[in-house]
Amino acid sequence: MKTLHIKKDDTVIVISGDDKGKKGKVLEVSPKERKVIVDGVNIVSKHVKPRRQGETGGIVKAEGALYADKVMLFCSKCGKGVRAGHKIEDGKKIRVCTKCGEIL
Repeated sequence: MKTLHIKKDDTVIVISGDDKGKKGKVLEVSPKERKVIVDGVNIVSKHVKPRRQGETGGIVKAEGALYADKVMLFCSKCGKGVRAGHKIEDGKKIRVCTKCGEIL
């Protein structure tokens, strides 16, 4: 199994593409495909068919997946995208900001 530098519920910033500069919370991570789904980023239109009687179909806006390489962890103290370093505290490995040392 491949690992990514991004985990679910992380706050990230998009560093390239149409949505460059947007911030959001990671909703889903797919390490096998190396993709992430970020809240409010990469909005796509899906054509949905009604499945049951009485249900309406139509065009629905939803978040699309984007490559994990296009996002960086966001440090609230620095106010920008940063790389994550690791530190061992109380026998646990935690991720920290390489610029300021803030826990991510």
